Amino acid sequence: MKVAIIGQGYVGLTISAFASKHHQVIGFDNSLENVERLNKGISHIEGVASEDIAEAISKGRYFATNIPSEISDADVVVIAVPTPLTMDRKPDLTYIESACKTIGSSLLKQALIINESTSFPGTLREYIKPLVEKYSTNKLDHLYAISPERVDPGRTDWNQKNTPRLFAGLTQEASDRTREFYSTFCDNLVEVSSPEVAEAAKLFENTFRQVNIALVNEFAEISHALGISVHETLEAANTKPYGFMKFNPSAGVGGHCIPVDPSYLAHVAATKGVPATFIERANEVNLEMPKYIVERVKSENQGSLKGKKVQVIGVSYKPNVADVRETPAELVIEALEVEGASVSWHDPIVKSWRGQDSSPLGGSNIAIVVTLHSSMDQQAVLTSAPYVFDTTGKIVGAKGL
Repeated sequence: MKVAIIGQGYVGLTISAFASKHHQVIGFDNSLENVERLNKGISHIEGVASEDIAEAISKGRYFATNIPSEISDADVVVIAVPTPLTMDRKPDLTYIESACKTIGSSLLKQALIINESTSFPGTLREYIKPLVEKYSTNKLDHLYAISPERVDPGRTDWNQKNTPRLFAGLTQEASDRTREFYSTFCDNLVEVSSPEVAEAAKLFENTFRQVNIALVNEFAEISHALGISVHETLEAANTKPYGFMKFNPSAGVGGHCIPVDPSYLAHVAATKGVPATFIERANEVNLEMPKYIVERVKSENQGSLKGKKVQVIGVSYKPNVADVRETPAELVIEALEVEGASVSWHDPIVKSWRGQDSSPLGGSNIAIVVTLHSSMDQQAVLTSAPYVFDTTGKIVGAKGL
């Protein structure tokens, strides 16, 4: 099959890498720079799919483009574009709309259109299908399905092949065609009764994590007030062999899913007249965590950070991944700057961010560890400043949650 994948980010590129082992894949991306790099076999995302893409190019099974007409004869079109939040933390579907415009105005034959981008229930039926039809110049009767992505950047144990894949079509024919496509490179396909079920399941997966992270973050504050170790308490609770799932406190949540998906679920709940108060409170707790951390650091440093040199260590949203989307490090830095601190940051994986380059480790009065990569020397981090606050709970001898 000829497969067009709209968007060549973390999700789209990994799908391209797996699908190109069995199909002719066209990777569509609006960025000419990304397209040029990909066509040289170089991934623009560190550690993602370079070897697989280079191999697919050498065998004539992959090429990247930013020219819409190149996808005109695709049999399958996969939408894999970002679905971020607006400044007021509402769903932003502008990337999906752009993808629909590209698809509708470019396809010259009937195709199976699959959405992998995460969005609220009803997006495929009530938004994507009408938009593709709106922009279509030849009124083709396309097939539509959803198979929400489950990519976890940096993981090697679970990938596109062995992670169970949910899917559903607007028609049974669309579902059957979707199964046919994904079965060529996915081991476990799970068909559900409607696209809305698949869309809701994806949102709830990450809302579950968001809520539990918020719970343990709030518990970290309670533990500190009680004068006990949150980490020892969690280890004690984790000795129960049933009915408990351990989460660890942190500076908050980051990435393209956990900070975003619950807001999509809360949005659609509000449109149905159901207040998602539990979800909204979990969002608030995690967004407030950076301020709590800075207040803790401030209280343990004579009650003032004004004029003090503070280095934030690790600014990506998770260990060993150079991804800064929704990173809590940004909120930590903002809170430090409000307190009058002179802030720098160090990250051996993220070379440049917010218009600045990573600074050498050390040279500060205070260090706050937000993300601890495996390449970081923990002893070097511990001795990088007279006072070190570790939000990860992994550096022995540091202050922390």
